[in-house]
Amino acid sequence: MKFLKNILDKLEPTFSEGGKLSKLHSVFDGFSTFLFVPNHTAKSGAHIHDAIDSKRTMITVVLALVPALLFGMWNVGYQHFLAIGQEVGFWEQFAFGLLAVLPTLVVSYVVGLGIEFIIAQIKGHEIQEGFLVTGFLIPLIVPVDTPLWMIAVATAFAVIFAKEVFGGTGYNIFNVALITRAFLFFAYPTAMSGDQVWVRTRDAFWWGAGEPINAFSGATPLGQLATSAEPVAAFHNIMGDPIGFWDGFLGLIPGSVGETSTLAILLGAVLLIVTNVASWKTMLSVFLGGAVMGFVFNTWGPDSAVAHLPWYNHLVLGGFAFGAVFMATDPVTSARTETGKWIYGFLIGVMAIIIRVLNPGYPEGMMLAILLMNIFGCLIDYFVVQSNIKKRLKRTTIK
Repeated sequence: MKFLKNILDKLEPTFSEGGKLSKLHSVFDGFSTFLFVPNHTAKSGAHIHDAIDSKRTMITVVLALVPALLFGMWNVGYQHFLAIGQEVGFWEQFAFGLLAVLPTLVVSYVVGLGIEFIIAQIKGHEIQEGFLVTGFLIPLIVPVDTPLWMIAVATAFAVIFAKEVFGGTGYNIFNVALITRAFLFFAYPTAMSGDQVWVRTRDAFWWGAGEPINAFSGATPLGQLATSAEPVAAFHNIMGDPIGFWDGFLGLIPGSVGETSTLAILLGAVLLIVTNVASWKTMLSVFLGGAVMGFVFNTWGPDSAVAHLPWYNHLVLGGFAFGAVFMATDPVTSARTETGKWIYGFLIGVMAIIIRVLNPGYPEGMMLAILLMNIFGCLIDYFVVQSNIKKRLKRTTIK
């Protein structure tokens, strides 16, 4: 590492002001600060110096996402070989999923970071670290069979129109990864819904002849319930065998790559909470909101399969847990006051279940719930602050 640092130090004058390649300073600075801690600090104003900066925060979130990614890769292979009726070992399942998911991850980072590098270069600004997490999230929240060119188009749209037009990292009002998914959902609905988009229907990249798999249904449990004509219905795996709460909790079900295993997601939540990177209040309140609304619909709701789904099943199906842990806690788009976090998260949970039950066209619900509450995050904080001001004014002796 010292050898690499010496090379960067020698190249720095070339990219600094007055150097031959000074116009590419933002690109050089981006690579340099990604590899090593900057050797300069703030010189004026009021600042708090500690070991935590945005880069370390983002890396912590990426590490928290690793369990969901690794399990998702294995589950992609597991669901594929289950669909074709072929028994293979753990490592073959994982290798298949790895080769299926890796191209999506590469496309997400190449397109997103490429745009951010270009914009930073044009503006002459430092490259922000926000897309380190966004680029990791995008492959985890889309169906594994989503064409790569769609991922590229949606990522470019989200980075430009949901982030950069607002000023870049820290100024966006909507979660960028969710805007990517929303763009895909509304622009290319056939690639984001149906029975066969959630399971890899062709062989993975570099894996065999690539023949499609026909005559199977890989609908998610929520998708099965949304289209069921029965008031009370069970959901099944690809082979038609019934699945229950523990299958959803462990993640042995079709779905987006990183959203199936609640257990893997909770492992990431522990890391985020221990490191104080994400708010446990927001996470817990999302689950509370979902549980309360699920119980309400289960007791007094309409006569439909989704309404009759036990409240605890809502919490482990679809993207509910993933959204609660990694999306609702986004520090830029969520509420920041302590009381506001409880309100914000609770309303997300409530809205997600309402959308699931009352609108069969959106069996997931979590994406729209979070994007809706992104709009009201600042408003919630405003009323919380105003309420605190009024309480303090009532305690003052000055009239």
